[in-house]
Amino acid sequence: MVLWALLPGSLLAQDLTGVDTCVQQDVGDIIREALNKPPKVKPSSEGSLLLLPIIGSNPATGFMVGVGGQYAFKMPESTLYSFLSGSVQYTTKNQFIFMLKNNIYTRHNRIFFSGDWRYLIFSQSTYGLGTTAPEGGILDTQYNLGGLETASDSLAQPMKFNFARLHQTMSFKIANNMYLGLGYQFDSYFKIVDEKLRLNPGDSLLTSHYAYNQLYGFDVEKYFSSALNVRFILDTRDNMINAYTGYFLSIGWRAGFEFLGNRVNSSLLQLEWRSFHGLSKKNPAHLLAFWVLADLSGEGELPYMVLPATAYDQRGRSARGYTQGRFRGNNLVYSEAEYRFPISRCSGVLGGVLFVNATSASNTILDLKLLESIKPSAGFGLRVMVDKQSRTNLAIDFGFGSKSNGFYLAASETF
Repeated sequence: MVLWALLPGSLLAQDLTGVDTCVQQDVGDIIREALNKPPKVKPSSEGSLLLLPIIGSNPATGFMVGVGGQYAFKMPESTLYSFLSGSVQYTTKNQFIFMLKNNIYTRHNRIFFSGDWRYLIFSQSTYGLGTTAPEGGILDTQYNLGGLETASDSLAQPMKFNFARLHQTMSFKIANNMYLGLGYQFDSYFKIVDEKLRLNPGDSLLTSHYAYNQLYGFDVEKYFSSALNVRFILDTRDNMINAYTGYFLSIGWRAGFEFLGNRVNSSLLQLEWRSFHGLSKKNPAHLLAFWVLADLSGEGELPYMVLPATAYDQRGRSARGYTQGRFRGNNLVYSEAEYRFPISRCSGVLGGVLFVNATSASNTILDLKLLESIKPSAGFGLRVMVDKQSRTNLAIDFGFGSKSNGFYLAASETF
């Protein structure tokens, strides 16, 4: 509310008539203007830091406190912005969350580093594989192991676990806007407690996690996936943090060989596409943006929690409107369209977004194929420009899915 009070009335109703180009402002400019101070001129080489308090509560975590943020910067002699983002959180149920993401261009944009590091002591529900299970329905009776059948119960299957992730890729420039890289992806789940699992004859309940891992020979209390990743990138975006134009293509092949410690060989094709299309010559922040993700399994099987799932992408932003991991499958395809528009018109301090997305996940056990079942969601959001140099926005979003909704606060765009 303080921000709205500081905004001059003209800022919210600027007329673009006769204006050839818009001059971007940020919150600092508005505050300095309100205090009758001259605008601050910051060199493009100077970084920007945005810190956000994290306060929330839900049944799975209890009361949560923490801090998150993003540091945007340019390496010497690099023309592209890089960023580091992360968060540390603690809950009243003794849960701990640490996340650190890196996307860094070196001198002359010759090398691109991309990483996702996490450590969680956490609890989260799973919901079975595929996108066909009805919300609030019953656990599927697809499994019958050792004479124990799945009993009727709530769809949500709560689990407690520790989770460690180390994903890091190093890509080298091979042509203009093109990179080829090699990386390593390690995901480990341990101290797993499947809270609804019951194995007593006459009083049994097999969860999807337990049944799947038993079927394919994985441990049900701990497991990991260790894989090499080969990645091709084509990136013409004008800004990685908040693109106005261009597109991004990533093609990755994830190979989990037995010699890396895996129980069986496995492979996963990882595809990603983002594109940005301007709608105004006067205001580049007025645009349409599109995002597509696809994780397609090849040979071998992966442990249950390592299977492709929503909101397990690097930024954890897919499927706004649903809880993290709501949809999981042997294969997964996700798409999103977002309309980004100015509210404060030419200054660009305030903006808004409208978005729709759709998820499809397969289940090979039920012979459920991709796109046979699609789960949509939609929502809206507010954007506040906190650093015009790097185009860093404070993003506030509300998403609404089928019998589900979510609130999101972040220090950057969703994609």
